[in-house]
Amino acid sequence: MTRLETALTKLFDIEHPILLAPMGSNSGGAMASAVTEAGGLGIIGGGYGDRASLEAELEKAGNSRVGIGFITWAIEDKPGIVGAALERSPAALFLSFGDHTPYVAETKRAGVPLICQVQTLEQARVALQSGADVIVAQGQEAGGHGMTARGTLSLVPAIVDLAGAVPVVAAGGIADGRGLAAALMLGASGVLMGTRFCAAEESLWKPEMKADIVAAQGDDTVRTSVFDLFRDPSWPAPFDGRAIGNASTEKWRDNVAGLQANLETERSAYDAAVERGDPGTKVVWAGEGVDLIDGVLPAGTIVEKTVAEAVAMLTEKKTYALT
Repeated sequence: MTRLETALTKLFDIEHPILLAPMGSNSGGAMASAVTEAGGLGIIGGGYGDRASLEAELEKAGNSRVGIGFITWAIEDKPGIVGAALERSPAALFLSFGDHTPYVAETKRAGVPLICQVQTLEQARVALQSGADVIVAQGQEAGGHGMTARGTLSLVPAIVDLAGAVPVVAAGGIADGRGLAAALMLGASGVLMGTRFCAAEESLWKPEMKADIVAAQGDDTVRTSVFDLFRDPSWPAPFDGRAIGNASTEKWRDNVAGLQANLETERSAYDAAVERGDPGTKVVWAGEGVDLIDGVLPAGTIVEKTVAEAVAMLTEKKTYALT
């Protein structure tokens, strides 16, 4: 297979400029390993910093070279979790959604590359000034958590211009080779893919949730804080999430104040519905690129297919004429 060599592939010594998003409920050791073995870089979702869960997923990754990602605000009250992760000599430490600066020095001392995910130019400036080795520019099209801020198409080149020699990775709405090719043309050194890997065979999600991803369209997704109010811990502002709209968002999306006023009762009702397996109640995080997902595939096949499509777009397919 043709290789797409970029600053990102050189930094991590990988074949393909594709990173697995470290989704806490989804990106386990088996999937991270599969992405790495296919030539990308798998990153295990450490989520809220549960050490036992992280250790279990690292064991599943075996000898594969993988990274570890955390929700930054959620590990503020978990001293030692970053140090414990760094002791495993991960391929990278990925931090997002909060102040990453307290963890920079120990990450640098460990010799582990630091990836910082940002949603605004100001966040990118802070990450660059603090010494981030890679910047992930996440547009609001992304599934799961992020911000209602900039779109990927405009955010990525703006951060590329700001970052200079630091590799920038595009995230948000990218689910196939066309997205990878577009990201490279915008100046990015690669892509971070999340929603596409939700429908991977190795994903930690249940089959019915993967089926929801395959069946959904981008128009079905909504940005909302509703699901974070149902769940514990609740996420702080300004972060919200993009998910497939369902009965929960239909009832509460435009009445968040009403949900907050009845939170204890509604949380109990939500938990009971999820426990019963009621369709159309539980959160299924998904980005706007969900239209482009037409089946559940092995994670390695997703990597290979994405790269092959991008190469074809960049070298063969012509949709314009120069006159």
